[in-house]
Amino acid sequence: MAIFSKDALEGRHVLITGATGGIGRETAKIVAQMGAKVTITGRNADKLAELRQELEGLTDASKLFVQQADITEEAERTQLVSNARDALGFISDLVNAAGIAGNKTVNQLEEADIQAMLTVNYLSAFSLTKEIYQEMQEKQQGNIVNVASLSGLRGTYGNSAYASSKFAMIGWTQSMALEAIAYNIRVNAVCPGFVDTEMVQGLFEAKAENTNQSYEQVRKAAEDSLPSQKITAPDEVGNTIAYLLTDAARNIVGESVKISGGAVMR
Repeated sequence: MAIFSKDALEGRHVLITGATGGIGRETAKIVAQMGAKVTITGRNADKLAELRQELEGLTDASKLFVQQADITEEAERTQLVSNARDALGFISDLVNAAGIAGNKTVNQLEEADIQAMLTVNYLSAFSLTKEIYQEMQEKQQGNIVNVASLSGLRGTYGNSAYASSKFAMIGWTQSMALEAIAYNIRVNAVCPGFVDTEMVQGLFEAKAENTNQSYEQVRKAAEDSLPSQKITAPDEVGNTIAYLLTDAARNIVGESVKISGGAVMR
């Protein structure tokens, strides 16, 4: 069900990374229905093609640009930004939704594991943002929403690498927000807990295998641990991101918006 007006983001160009994941996908569908021009990117060409077909059922094809890209690679980031601008103009809004997860203890982690997590979850988002930020400064407008995690606010068992990458994202969000607001650019983050995506389902499957439980048992335990008794749906995160992009959120700056079913309150 649409909760925003059809012109809430009219005239804006939103670039969404990680659009082949559950949160990125739902965000793209929501902002497209709010009148935005939308660039979607990700590494999976088949999923991008599927999403493009969905989006063409929600908005005019002329308002869409799709490019497969690995944003950990500098050349691909630069080409993505250049092509998106050529296709749809000034990138006024950026949603950094690309990410990977993992679940290893310190004894199991190698330096390469940590580097991979930091590169995908933090460094690539930082570098892509820097490519887009300069024009936002020149235009004196823009919004950036980083998809972080509750793991960027507190550590959990077996989560050293992932939590480190998300803590980095939160620290960067807050610091950049103080710089960017002088140019009328808002930078915020969303911090979901368990979200019903393929990534989280994969974590549940791995935990089930490692603990000799069924997937259903692990999922039920996760649900029972939440005051709401409910795992977050991807569109709930997408709606929160969309709100942060609108003028209704014009004085929300440097925040980390929790979507946790009551799991974390502070």
